[in-house]
Amino acid sequence: MPSRGEPSRIRARLRRDHGQLSVEFTGMVPIILVTLVLLWQAVLVGYTFTLASGAADEGVRKAAAAGAWGRAGSCEEAVRERLPAAWEGSASIDCTAPAPDDTVKVSITLKAPALFPGFADLPVPVKAEAGAAAEGK
Repeated sequence: MPSRGEPSRIRARLRRDHGQLSVEFTGMVPIILVTLVLLWQAVLVGYTFTLASGAADEGVRKAAAAGAWGRAGSCEEAVRERLPAAWEGSASIDCTAPAPDDTVKVSITLKAPALFPGFADLPVPVKAEAGAAAEGK
């Protein structure tokens, strides 16, 4: 025959939540990992914007300082030197000669790399433009 205190012990045992933390942690891990991957991908896209802008500035600076005959070559060389190898392959560089207003313009388009190498590059083209006055004609 059960004693008087047994139903209260059974209720107390059922109220305990042993293992609840493990279940909640297991359920949250995928959500946390996906959030971290998306944040890191956003950092890669932002870094691509920074690289494109810096390379465009460097290319236009070299092109503006170069003579009239070497503008395009020095511009493209400066841009390629500034870009890391992972971004250099996807770079589309357009160095234009001085316009009628004596400005040299550089336009660069990069593709942001995907975080996982098995995937193709993201469909997010990053474009940067820069311009400067040409120093010599």
